[in-house]
Amino acid sequence: MSKEANTYRKNYQKLKKIADTMRVTEEPDIDQLVAMVGEATEAYKNCQARIEAVEKALGLVSEQ
Repeated sequence: MSKEANTYRKNYQKLKKIADTMRVTEEPDIDQLVAMVGEATEAYKNCQARIEAVEKALGLVSEQ
């Protein structure tokens, strides 16, 4: 995955778009739903990794 595609903002927007799509779809296609959940999971992991990197850089995470 390219560095540009792995930015927090892009992944957050992807999560928001998927959530909005799921919210307005009355009868989702199960095949699309599986793909959307997979995509959302990956985007969430990327966002979480970026947050953890910033916390570490700011010294907010204590080393255990």
